Amino acid sequence: MSLVKVRAGTQDAVEIFYELDVDRGLPALVLSNSLGTNLFLWEPQLTMFQQHFRVLRYDTRGHGRSEATPGSYSIDQLGRDVVALMDSLGVAKASFCGLSMGGMVGQWLGANASERLNKLVLCNTAAKIGTTEIWNARIAQVAAEGMSSIIPGVLERWFTPEFRAATPEVVLSTQRMLESTDPGGYAACCAAIRDMDLRGRVADICVPTLVVTGAKDPVTSPSDGRFLVEQIAGAEYLELMAAHLSNVEAAAVFTPEVLRFLTA
Repeated sequence: MSLVKVRAGTQDAVEIFYELDVDRGLPALVLSNSLGTNLFLWEPQLTMFQQHFRVLRYDTRGHGRSEATPGSYSIDQLGRDVVALMDSLGVAKASFCGLSMGGMVGQWLGANASERLNKLVLCNTAAKIGTTEIWNARIAQVAAEGMSSIIPGVLERWFTPEFRAATPEVVLSTQRMLESTDPGGYAACCAAIRDMDLRGRVADICVPTLVVTGAKDPVTSPSDGRFLVEQIAGAEYLELMAAHLSNVEAAAVFTPEVLRFLTA
């Protein structure tokens, strides 16, 4: 695991924490985390993905061990971070799999940097998530009361009651990711999600795309996923019995099905 300073714009340098597999001649796959998590979100998939791909995991700006630069972020900025990271590591082209916020970054890449992508997997995401009022309230709450104040509600949205009861150790591990997230970085990414609306751009995505949804996801519903499928030519659709973190709650189905798509 390493830190690298990348420059997403002429004045916008940021240290990004990443893990890149040794080059064994395999095609590259970039994994992008949700709001409030880090690159360890992808632990359930890592071993199987590494059998077929040179995996690049990274902590989104403001998350994990990446730098939390000051000010609000934008999806354009977070997308350019990925391109700059790929450039700095000599990764000319990759498939991309992102969940929630990571899926929003994937949509931006598909619409603006398709020449860098082989295939695209958009998980538990939408072209527009929530309202300005909802995100402003979340930003204000974190600023006033810290990350701990939002964690119970977040975990309720991320996992079904059945999963929380059956696997408390997984829920606790996820809670610790949330607790370790920089409040300023979290709020800055909330602003990026608040301000993003790609409903008029996702039809520009021209790379093979798989859209994954959770049947019980209260954040990004199956209807949000079906909208993406309707807009993106040739997109495939996968609905899993899960809430928002489908790669964790439904890993036994998520992992082989995403691999099937990526390796077809």
